[in-house]
Amino acid sequence: MIQKIWFTLVWVYVKLGLFFYSKEIKVLGSKNIPKKGAVLFAVNHPNGLVDPLYVTTTNSRQNHFLVRAASFKKPFIKKILESLYLMPIYRIRDGIQQLANNQEIFEKCFKILNKGETLMIFPEGSHDKKRTIRPLSKGFTRIISGALEKHPNLDIKVVPVGITYQHPSYFPAKVCINYGKPIATRVIFDADSSAKSINILKSEVTEQLKKLSVHITDDENYAEILQKLNDAQVDFTEVEKVNAMIENNTFPPKKLPKKNYLKPLKYIIILNNIIPFLLWKKAFKKIDEIEFIDTFRFSLNLFLCSFFYSLQAWVVSLFYGNLAGLFYLTISALLVLIYVKCSPTNAKKHLEFTEAGKQV
Repeated sequence: MIQKIWFTLVWVYVKLGLFFYSKEIKVLGSKNIPKKGAVLFAVNHPNGLVDPLYVTTTNSRQNHFLVRAASFKKPFIKKILESLYLMPIYRIRDGIQQLANNQEIFEKCFKILNKGETLMIFPEGSHDKKRTIRPLSKGFTRIISGALEKHPNLDIKVVPVGITYQHPSYFPAKVCINYGKPIATRVIFDADSSAKSINILKSEVTEQLKKLSVHITDDENYAEILQKLNDAQVDFTEVEKVNAMIENNTFPPKKLPKKNYLKPLKYIIILNNIIPFLLWKKAFKKIDEIEFIDTFRFSLNLFLCSFFYSLQAWVVSLFYGNLAGLFYLTISALLVLIYVKCSPTNAKKHLEFTEAGKQV
């Protein structure tokens, strides 16, 4: 009970933080989320640890998460992650000897699903900003088949979830969370052999994900298609519309980006957040994977900005009274909200990193 209360408090705090961080969070297909029963959310993974945050804060089910084991290295962080229903999943790159630990994690997943709860997994196995659905690993199908075999009366619904960002790693964020149609796994596994059922399930999830997010086939035409879409300043969060352009090979003409008339407001906000901003600039230099830019920026904003705004409001209240402190806090939050919600999200060149992690 205490853990659920803790999770709910963090969930509300993160949801509020994402509201201030994102220009728009578009949620489609939420009616497809089963209100009860075992559910496995199979999500594509374009943008680091903010991906599960956007998914879990846009549905009412309390989720358990499988994330890469590297996040659990530090004992203090490990305790925090476990308190929020996160579990490590080991990959070959973590060491072959570590793979044996996955069996214990799978057993926990079987129990979670048998209790009619939910599990979130990223079956592509790693994050990648490319606008393409990559081949899915068999990990999530092993969890499904193992749980069904161990619990004959259990049925598990797999709900594919597509995440599409207007521009990954840029602020303010604009994102579409698109929930697909539930796949009844018991029907599939009862009708065919385990090996064939696994392939059928992977195929169905893959096909849905290609429609639920913007998907450009990763071939020799990828860069050209992406450039045409960026030149046309398309709204990538209009997933169905953009996928139709790609499928029909028909793209709008080039379009000039919108001017950001709120840029002066940005500098006012930076001055009001000078310490968090300087800490972010220092942290940015240490990020060696582009997909983690949003993760670190959002995390720092969530904790540091809220702390320093509160601290500065308290200082103002000491000198000018509580009403003045409340007024300062309200105006500061309102300025951020205006900039985030009203700034244009133009197409931009994706950030690139050298092997040393330096921006180019």
